[in-house]
Amino acid sequence: MAPGSGNRPGRDAAATRGGRPQHTGDQVPRDQVPAFTAELLDADPTISAATVTAELGIHRNTAQQALTRLRADRIADHIEAHPTLTPAEAAAQLGYPAGQVRRATARAETVLRARRAAPYLTDVATALHRAGWTTTEATPEVQLPGDDRVVAALVMDGDRAPAPALVWDERYGWRTAASRRHPITKGAALPSEGEGVRYLAGGITPPPGDVIAALTL
Repeated sequence: MAPGSGNRPGRDAAATRGGRPQHTGDQVPRDQVPAFTAELLDADPTISAATVTAELGIHRNTAQQALTRLRADRIADHIEAHPTLTPAEAAAQLGYPAGQVRRATARAETVLRARRAAPYLTDVATALHRAGWTTTEATPEVQLPGDDRVVAALVMDGDRAPAPALVWDERYGWRTAASRRHPITKGAALPSEGEGVRYLAGGITPPPGDVIAALTL
């Protein structure tokens, strides 16, 4: 639950500190930025990154990223509730200015694809656990690099695991990874095959049993 507006750093809080310039807020800890930004977005769907920056005392890029992700998630939620809408139409119904949501509408489409892929990725994670390659039935770590593609990682920490981790890319399917700590490369760039990296045949979404079979080859 987002913190109450009475506790929010920024313009409103500044008025109680005496002599603090308006629009000069305390810097909000990064892990609290989404909650505070969500509160601001609730109050004003047309809010800009510049206003979030002034209210919360955070970097403009941080504010823009928070707004984009929040709007994208809410657009995706609205489309799930009203499947005939396009992302642009959903954004308009939510009151988001067209000039501010180009990246949010694009990310919303990616968010929807990630949600649709989630059951499949969970099934593969379950199969890996049943094979004894993970010590727990872990939830896949999903990332949306560049806001335009879905990538997920499954760490295999079992003693007999055939690789440290498994990575799924919605464009290329499955590959092994040489690192448990950083299975997804920076920007989700495709690494060359070799040194622990192997691309698995079978298409983009092979059945979990086929993934297990490919890993044992």
